[in-house]
Amino acid sequence: MLYSRCWKTTKGGDNIYKPKFIYNHIDQHVHTTISHDGKSTMKEYLEVAARKNVQEITFTEHYDIYDGVKTDLKTIEINPYWRAYKEATKDAPIKTHFGIEIGLRPECSTEIKSMTHVYDFDFIIGSSHITCGIDISKNNVFFKGKTMQNAYWAYFNDVRKNIDTYDDFDVYGHLDYIVRYGGYGCTEIKYSDYASVLDDILRTLVRKRKGLEINTSGFRYGLNYAHPTTAILQKYHDLGGRIITVGSDAHHVDQLAGNFKEAYRTLAKIGFTSIAVFEYRDPHFIEIKSLKSRAN
Repeated sequence: MLYSRCWKTTKGGDNIYKPKFIYNHIDQHVHTTISHDGKSTMKEYLEVAARKNVQEITFTEHYDIYDGVKTDLKTIEINPYWRAYKEATKDAPIKTHFGIEIGLRPECSTEIKSMTHVYDFDFIIGSSHITCGIDISKNNVFFKGKTMQNAYWAYFNDVRKNIDTYDDFDVYGHLDYIVRYGGYGCTEIKYSDYASVLDDILRTLVRKRKGLEINTSGFRYGLNYAHPTTAILQKYHDLGGRIITVGSDAHHVDQLAGNFKEAYRTLAKIGFTSIAVFEYRDPHFIEIKSLKSRAN
């Protein structure tokens, strides 16, 4: 087992459950109030990190381009984000990294490539939030008139275009993100239904030496697993992919490093022995078992 417990008796004679082992987490997908949907500040995350056994945080604010999309949301400006990051982390009690989560769109490649070439990010997550010009988390018109398979095929084809178009990302985030929003009553991708497009996506990631994120927010959305499904992670591993990052996709301090032990357990069952941590866009590999230490 990755996590075991033991009994401890207090002075008053009461038995309490005390963890025998803890994990020192590295959370590489965290949003603050700089993102449009963030609820906690950088300082607040840093204040709770020790209590949650978090030894490193990568802040990854949303960068989505909304040209042609019906929304009141605006693309964040990177300069203010960089200044806020430097100010909040100058005396940080833990190690931090400057990251970004880019909502990739095939039609916005010029603007996105220009931005990533200007700023010195430690880590870039590529994600798909806007598909076929529609923000699928905010507008269910994308799903109207589509069967589940038609909607998912359209989404994964957009992901494939993004991966073919862009090189300036390090991992693809929450690859099966679409399952949250269709309302089809099915909460897990059946790999065989989309095998040809998923195989193309994963082969291209491996060929380009890009990683996959295991994103534990799936548990918060009632999916009972982390994004993406175990079948997708297993296929990536079978194809030779070894770059895996772990992120909570936290938008509030309570979500920091949430369900990480379940993520480690999933990775171990598949055959992954290490996670990747990015600094200056380079992956450093850390054995999962090395994150585990004996509790006091």
